[in-house]
Amino acid sequence: MKNVLLIGLGRFGRHIALKMNELHHQVMAVDKTEERVEALLPYVTNAQIGDSTNEEFLKSLGVRNFDLCIVTIGSDFQSSLETTSLLKELGAKLVVSRASRDIHAKFLLRNGADEVLYPERQLASWAAIRYTSDHISDYVEIDKDYGIFEVEVPMNWFEKSIRDLDIRNKYNVNILGIKRDEKISMNVAPDTHLKPDDTIMVLGKFVDVQKCFHI
Repeated sequence: MKNVLLIGLGRFGRHIALKMNELHHQVMAVDKTEERVEALLPYVTNAQIGDSTNEEFLKSLGVRNFDLCIVTIGSDFQSSLETTSLLKELGAKLVVSRASRDIHAKFLLRNGADEVLYPERQLASWAAIRYTSDHISDYVEIDKDYGIFEVEVPMNWFEKSIRDLDIRNKYNVNILGIKRDEKISMNVAPDTHLKPDDTIMVLGKFVDVQKCFHI
């Protein structure tokens, strides 16, 4: 369990708060809009109404005590930049800030952000791959080349074993798990035979996955 300072409670920040609540992390939520703060009170450990560009206000939160600080201010880049810079100056251990443009990401990284979240860009990449490929059910980007893909089992693979298919040697694609009857198994033995309703989780370069599954 981590102590998290979450600054900015728009739609993106709200989703992060709700997910962290599910994961049982302790979250201090901050926004200068009272309605946003009140809406999240049942889902966070604590919440404050305040201006995160005010150094005295940030000091009062005890920034050094948090394992992670996330800045999700999306509509006011100047405030996001100032908040990010102040957090680092006040001794924040790890600052992750939201960017909506490439130039924003560069400035945030230069001014204190340890990492940058780029939700629009990341979602666009996911959507482009997911919805232009008939056989991909889901996709997680690892870096610009590699990803984890949930794919349908090709018809000519039905009832064949993982060992017989040998896709690791043929295509440099690794099978990580199998989803069968809505249950995922990550313990895939070489003699496991694939069935028509299975989907498989594979790891590899997108170009190799394309060749392997004729996407």
